[in-house]
Amino acid sequence: MNAFYPEVAERANHLCEYCHAPELAFNFLFEVEHITPISLGGETVLENLALACRSCNIFKSNFTVGINERLFNPRQDAWNEHLSVNLMTFEIVGLTEIGQGTITRLRLNSDLQLSARHQWHRLDLFP
Repeated sequence: MNAFYPEVAERANHLCEYCHAPELAFNFLFEVEHITPISLGGETVLENLALACRSCNIFKSNFTVGINERLFNPRQDAWNEHLSVNLMTFEIVGLTEIGQGTITRLRLNSDLQLSARHQWHRLDLFP
C-alpha cells in the first residue's frame, strides 16, 4: 500500500476524486495518483496526490490537459463547479471546459461506468 494512502483516502472520503466512484464498491483499494505526474515535474507530496479509481488513473496517465483545457485538479478545483451527475442517465456532465475535457480524457461516461453508477445509486453509494 502507498504510504500516503490513509491520508489521501480519508481526505477524499474514499471516493475517486475524478469520477466519484465509491471505493467501497470495489474489492481493492483505490490508487494514490500524482495530479502532476512525476514525468512532468510533479512531486510526491500530499498537495499533488489524489485518490483515483483504476479506470481514471489509467486514462489520466501522465496527462494534465484534456482537449483544449487543463484537467480537473482535485487540489485546486471544486468538483461541483466543473462537473455534475445527471441522475436520470448517470452521466457525468461537464459544466466548464475543464470538466468537459476531463470527461473526455478520462472516458468518464463509458457504458460500463454508467451501468455501475446506476447500481451504486440503487445501493445508496452514489452520488
